[in-house]
Amino acid sequence: MTRFCKRLLAALLGAALLGGAALGAPTPVPLAPLTTGESAGQTLPTERPLATQQPDATPQAEPAPARPQSVAPATPVPSPTPDTPAQTPYPTPTPRAEASPSAQASATPAPDDPFARLPADMPTVPPLATREPGRLTGVKIGIDPGHQAHANSEREAVAPGSSEMKAKVSSGTYGRFTGVPEYEVNLDISLQLRAALEELGCEVYMTRESNEVDISNQERAIMMNELDVDLVLRIHCNGSSNESAQGIGLYIRKTGANADECLRAAEALLPAMVEATGAESDGIFRRDSYTGLNWSEVPSILVEMGFMTNEEEDHNLNDPAYQALLVQGMVEGVCAYMGR
Repeated sequence: MTRFCKRLLAALLGAALLGGAALGAPTPVPLAPLTTGESAGQTLPTERPLATQQPDATPQAEPAPARPQSVAPATPVPSPTPDTPAQTPYPTPTPRAEASPSAQASATPAPDDPFARLPADMPTVPPLATREPGRLTGVKIGIDPGHQAHANSEREAVAPGSSEMKAKVSSGTYGRFTGVPEYEVNLDISLQLRAALEELGCEVYMTRESNEVDISNQERAIMMNELDVDLVLRIHCNGSSNESAQGIGLYIRKTGANADECLRAAEALLPAMVEATGAESDGIFRRDSYTGLNWSEVPSILVEMGFMTNEEEDHNLNDPAYQALLVQGMVEGVCAYMGR
């Protein structure tokens, strides 16, 4: 073989080897600069490795047209992009029909609406009748049921600044024929009197509502002074060694504060009580010997409703019907005194 043929064969073999390496190897092998007659003195640039090159984005293919179907096709779902995950296709929801104005008006209110739980056809409730002011609205009356279950023999001044002393609370009398103690009758009638006065709009204050108390006559008067009542009625029953003594008697203070006003109140009360009960009048007595009257700074009357030592009056004072007449007379007397 000639020298020329050998060179040609070597060149072809080298070219074949280089071409196969370029096709099979993932990383190109940098080529040494070739020196030929045409490229003498020139160096070929070195190529970047193929692994570092970013592949061009694959162009998005157009979706294929849907095949004709006998039913309405579902809304096509757009193909996912490289940045968006594929979505599961769902059928197109049916549009909701707009509610008519009447349907909207009858819709159920929101749960937080306090009127949502009320029925639509609420019954009409008639307004409450306006209560007319009573005859004694604005009037303040004090009631002192005389005595108590147990007497208190301790001493107290009969009047402010007086050196005369009396028992704080005496035992009172009792029914000679019924055996009922006075303090029980006094409280029973006083409670009825309170109810009747309150029915007419009066403010009523009691010194006691029970028999088991220990309140002196002086303390009872001071209590009513602090309440600043318009009138105090001290409810009592009378007693005498003379069994024929009878009638309703009123006792008021003779001198001192409100003495004249006490007389005016007594003159209004006694006729009303006599008229209501049909009892005898024992009269009005002015005395300065009663502790409860002397310590009172407001008009005060000691009401002796009858004699428990008199057989007829003893039974009357324990009769509910007669007690109601006594209450009626005292209420009318208070109204007359107050100009009502």
